[in-house]
Amino acid sequence: MELTTMLYFLASSFFFFILLFKFFSSPKRGRELPLPPGSMGWPYIGETFQMYSQDPNVFFSTKIKRYGSIFKSHILGCPCVMISSSEAAKFVLNKAQLFKPTFPASKERMLGKQAIFFHQGEYHANLRRLVLRTVMPEAIKNIVKDIESIAVHALQSCQGKPITTFLEFKTYTFNVALLSIFGKDEVKYREDLKRCYYTLEKGYNSMPINIPGTLFHKAMKARKEIAEIVARIMATRREKKEESYNDLLGSFMAEKAGLTDEQITDNIIGVIFAARDTTASVLTWIVKYLGENPTVLQAVTEEQESIVKRKEKNGEEIGLNWEDTKKMPMTSRVIQETLRVASILSFTFREAVEDVEYQGYLIPKGWKVLPLFRNIHHSPDNFKDPEKFDPSRFEVAPKPNTFMPFGNGIHACPGNELAKLEMLVLLHHLTTKYRWSVVGDKNGIQYGPFALPLNGLPLNLYPKYK
Repeated sequence: MELTTMLYFLASSFFFFILLFKFFSSPKRGRELPLPPGSMGWPYIGETFQMYSQDPNVFFSTKIKRYGSIFKSHILGCPCVMISSSEAAKFVLNKAQLFKPTFPASKERMLGKQAIFFHQGEYHANLRRLVLRTVMPEAIKNIVKDIESIAVHALQSCQGKPITTFLEFKTYTFNVALLSIFGKDEVKYREDLKRCYYTLEKGYNSMPINIPGTLFHKAMKARKEIAEIVARIMATRREKKEESYNDLLGSFMAEKAGLTDEQITDNIIGVIFAARDTTASVLTWIVKYLGENPTVLQAVTEEQESIVKRKEKNGEEIGLNWEDTKKMPMTSRVIQETLRVASILSFTFREAVEDVEYQGYLIPKGWKVLPLFRNIHHSPDNFKDPEKFDPSRFEVAPKPNTFMPFGNGIHACPGNELAKLEMLVLLHHLTTKYRWSVVGDKNGIQYGPFALPLNGLPLNLYPKYK
């Protein structure tokens, strides 16, 4: 009996000291502040299945209606706080000292741990400067003709046959990305880079099991081959010391950049990945919305044809230049409205680097924070009749922090000017030279990972004039 009593006493004491330790070692505000409202779902799985088994908009909207603009959940094995107000999104995206970009470790391995997406601080700032140097207007205005050549060829290869719009536009945006990264060097390696990248892409969302035969293993082999191609291009350039290069690789290789070959390679692979699917997705939605809105299509076509007619009248050189792309206000508003309605990036991930207090709630250190761009873009408080496709709404600038298609803060997409340019160039030739008809279901949407018209929008493309 005495032994039993002693064991009971020791167990009780141990339990008491554990509670006492947790009480005094926890941050004071962690005890006082509640977590945001919401459900964490099943253990580990959380609410991942509920989110990805339906239209994500339904999942988010249901939660917002029930809990408000800030709520907790558990997605992809991680506890999360989701925010749907423009003020909260601005707070999270502009407080780099509190919230860092976050990606699964397998994604970092595949793209490269030195890539710009995975860092902040001085290293990130240096990379951002190097990228901006090659994608700002002063730099890209010199490659309009090259982009136009890629666009013309892309559309010519599509005409007169059934195509999957998204896949064709992925090829177009991939070729533009290679041009901006490697300049004229890309032509020699284009097919090898494309083959390797497609393999890498297939394994990006696969289970990270690196054994022969798996998609992940094939993707990692393809990544190694891309790295070898980049190394060959760099070696060739270093042999030609007298030549200067104005492309992204040239910017990375500059002595003042201070980057190692490994850092250069990781960032080249990362930029290729970032520059392709999102822009192709937007272009696919634009084609869909133009087809569904004949009045808007007519206005865009007339604007683009007026550029051609003016050149013919003045005896100017046929083809687009930088100044022409600044005379496309209607087309630019169509791009903006598509970015808003489609909201290709429904949300982004950040991670709290310390306990953060926001609006009376605690966001614990290590929790993921998801600014919900789609909900901000579709809020009736920010945009009247938000489900309607209406480019005229951008005749007036939207309220601050309500339109964030390229993110916000120091991690906002630095390539947005290049993305807009390649869209304007392609739409010029599409609307002045072609007509199209959608094949099959015109209303379905698929998710994986970006929102897309069903089946990538199959259509037939025809020349306007024979």
